[in-house]
Amino acid sequence: MDLGVSDEMLGTFVPIVVYWIYSGIYVVLGSFAESYRLHSKQEEDQKNLVSKGAVVKGVLLQQLVQAVVATLLFALTGSDSQNTTSQNTSLLVLARQFVTAMLVMDAWQYFMHRYMHHNKFLYKHIHSLHHRLIVPYSYGALYNHPVEGLLNDTVGGALSFLVSGMSPRASIFFFSFATIKTVDDHCGLLIPGNLFHIFFKNNSAYHDVHHQLYGNKYNFSQPFFIMWDRILGTYMPYTLEEREGGGFETKPCKDYKDD
Repeated sequence: MDLGVSDEMLGTFVPIVVYWIYSGIYVVLGSFAESYRLHSKQEEDQKNLVSKGAVVKGVLLQQLVQAVVATLLFALTGSDSQNTTSQNTSLLVLARQFVTAMLVMDAWQYFMHRYMHHNKFLYKHIHSLHHRLIVPYSYGALYNHPVEGLLNDTVGGALSFLVSGMSPRASIFFFSFATIKTVDDHCGLLIPGNLFHIFFKNNSAYHDVHHQLYGNKYNFSQPFFIMWDRILGTYMPYTLEEREGGGFETKPCKDYKDD
């Protein structure tokens, strides 16, 4: 049934809706699943350096910028009618487009993310905002400085779309998937049977290491694979230990502690 909503419109706003629904699910789970948390609820409230209200406002601002850029991008790359052929592509072509988009996004975000850590000015004035969340939680996944949101997430997403050659319809699914993965990486929970943890080594525990002081210069990879950390020597292995009182704690391997 045709609802009269264009693929471009859905590609712009569905990932935003998915972000809040999926992060909301983790908020509910985290409220009574203490045995699956990487940090206690008390640590989440006490260690973080920014209020949850400010986080929500920051995420909404970034999503507004993303929506504007997506609207402009779709306007420049053609309409639904112009993309009819590409929308009817085979599953094999769609799979190739998804993998290409994932690799492009990973490469862009790794190098941009790493540079923002090594450039003292950029870290102090821009990227440090995201690291006010020492204890990550789901709806803080996209909390960062607007400049970082534009350069890292929005531009990275646009490049993924353009290089992969996917249609606006395919982008609805890809960006929704990327959104879910990003939220999952920041959720602070290790839920048994989580498919993201089964198929991706880049998960909530992996990213939690990066948010801690000892891992600040390691585990830059996001949101899908860890190959760039492996290739360029910024990978920090870790162990998961049961925390007294319930839950888990990430522990770095001694040989890889930050100096």
